[in-house]
Amino acid sequence: MFKLFRMGGLKNRSILWYRQDLRMHDNEALHEAARFGHQVIPVYVFDARIFQGISRFGHPRMHPLRARFIVESVKALRQSWRDMGGDLIVRVGKPEEIIFSLAGEFKTSMVYCNRERTRDEVRVQDKLERNLWSIGQEMRCTRGKMLYYTQDLPFPVPHTPDHFPAFRKELERVIPVRPMLDIPDTTPVPIRPADAGEIPEPEDFRLGLERGLEPLFNGGEKEGIRKLKEYIWSDGGLKRYRAKDNFLNNALFSSSLSPWLAQGCLSPKMVYHEVKSYESIFRPGEASQNLLTELVRRDYCRLITNKYGDRVFQRGGILKKPVPHVRDETYLFNLWKEGRTGVPLVDAAMKALRATGYLPHPLREAVGRFLVSSLKVNWQLGADWFEANLVDYDAASNWVNWLFLAGQMPESGEERAVSLAYLAKKYDPSGHFIRKWLKELDPLPDSKILHPESLSKEEQLKYGFTPGKNYPRPIIPFG
Repeated sequence: MFKLFRMGGLKNRSILWYRQDLRMHDNEALHEAARFGHQVIPVYVFDARIFQGISRFGHPRMHPLRARFIVESVKALRQSWRDMGGDLIVRVGKPEEIIFSLAGEFKTSMVYCNRERTRDEVRVQDKLERNLWSIGQEMRCTRGKMLYYTQDLPFPVPHTPDHFPAFRKELERVIPVRPMLDIPDTTPVPIRPADAGEIPEPEDFRLGLERGLEPLFNGGEKEGIRKLKEYIWSDGGLKRYRAKDNFLNNALFSSSLSPWLAQGCLSPKMVYHEVKSYESIFRPGEASQNLLTELVRRDYCRLITNKYGDRVFQRGGILKKPVPHVRDETYLFNLWKEGRTGVPLVDAAMKALRATGYLPHPLREAVGRFLVSSLKVNWQLGADWFEANLVDYDAASNWVNWLFLAGQMPESGEERAVSLAYLAKKYDPSGHFIRKWLKELDPLPDSKILHPESLSKEEQLKYGFTPGKNYPRPIIPFG
């Protein structure tokens, strides 16, 4: 364990600014502060611009279930600090102003945080750093979301390979994953603030839980670790990751670790080393290697975002390819996001996304490809809608993955579209998922669940179902 000591003197005080690293284990910013003997004052700021903001495409930036997950995670983090004899200061507002104000109030010498790499977060980082310079204080950013350390990479960040297979090959061939950093075993907090602040609820941001929402995940570090252990070691978990007979109605269809990774309740290194422990007993296999590949891909998305900056968010993407405008784009997009396309798998997935804030990866890819390839709608609208709805929203992963779907990445041409009918038969052969989210299709037999518009007159009478009345006809032909 890394020993932390209470030390006197104002020059040893620092602020630990929590962002999307809501954990005690493997937290480099915490260890950096402790390594220099600093008295650490932990702070979390709910940025109202995100919790109450509207995107440039007109969507709320925060789904109520993501807000709920973050609130639960901050509560769990505060409890961890209280268990250590300290407390977590919580505020609502603009971090660059609030952290600056606290730095002056507590007369600190340094602010530590784990670095974020997407535009909004970088702007906040830079503004806070300029504010701190004005009073002679510094900010030190460490890495907190990546599996690998940038200083260990076999290439400079601006030279990150554009093709993921090349990226993965270079890393996995020569770069070991470092061990996790231990959880500090003594409290570094010398100050119990008179006003630690109340943790707001989603309702305080006018984000009350709407009717029909189904929370699938509980936030917090301990809950994330519990979920990790459960998935890796259960009979239906890691050994069946991406199994060919794994169906959408199986609660362990996906690892579902992404919400805790996105908010930093789980360190990617913890996931990696847990998988390696599993492999040391059961030997490496396709399932475990596939999960490790997804961890590497998260790093790839962050580094691509760092390499290309705002181009990741622009309509022409990294390749700056022209994207044709669709005359009825808004109409088609609204049908897609509301689950009214008449294509059962797409509609069920979009209703599940809105209600739960989550979709397994195969469905994210399926609905994304349908939007950009079949409907020819601007990919940015889809990426923005995912940002507005995903509990596990991670800016780099979300926008880079949509670039692939839109053909705006060099590797995109290697992707192959898969028919929706094939995906439905593979992952939902009995229609359980479709029926759960499209109750109007419940009376139909399995043979008609994908194409209700194909019912004969006799079948319509038999099942009491009229295409175009009980459920929309498909807006385009699909297979």
